[in-house]
Amino acid sequence: MPAGWQNLPVVSGKKLTVYTVVADGKRNVIEASSADSASALVAKGDGIDLSATPVVAWRWKVEKGIPGADNRASDKEDAPARLVFFFDGDKSSLSFGERAAMTLAKAGGEDLPYATLMYIWSDDAPVGGIIQNPHTDRVQMIVVAGSDASTGKWQTFSRNLAADYERVYKEKPGKLLGYGVFTDSDNTHASAHAWYGDVRFEAGK
Repeated sequence: MPAGWQNLPVVSGKKLTVYTVVADGKRNVIEASSADSASALVAKGDGIDLSATPVVAWRWKVEKGIPGADNRASDKEDAPARLVFFFDGDKSSLSFGERAAMTLAKAGGEDLPYATLMYIWSDDAPVGGIIQNPHTDRVQMIVVAGSDASTGKWQTFSRNLAADYERVYKEKPGKLLGYGVFTDSDNTHASAHAWYGDVRFEAGK
């Protein structure tokens, strides 16, 4: 794995997705293979200042969609490809219900960040749509790709992460704690296969 990256479980006890560095022509990319598994390959956000470099650019390739996946339903919430970002913030400003959910998650071995934003490949939701995680509104997903027409080929993306965060959460982003790639198929008990390359933070235009 690249230095500083860790394969972290999404839920304690879940089988981990396998992430491997492989060659794609003259470049190295990350290959993700999920078989009824869920974990994210994550790097710390140290040194990334979204006020100076608010744009994230990346590419990915999805082998195929996940039949039956639906990111709006807890028992079907899987995606073959996601980019995920974790943000710090004032947890005391959250509602009682949100703070209680975080406390319960921490008791179960998960220390949730203030907010999480994902860019996802969705089997059935429209591109541009925003999906709230079925368990908490502190995790939001923006659909950037999907459908069979986008499988089997590299896709390149560029998003203003700071602007997207502000649009979704109605406030400016706090410190970026970490970011990573995330392929899962645990809720549908299926499999997923994707490749990720060239995640970069750039100055806005």
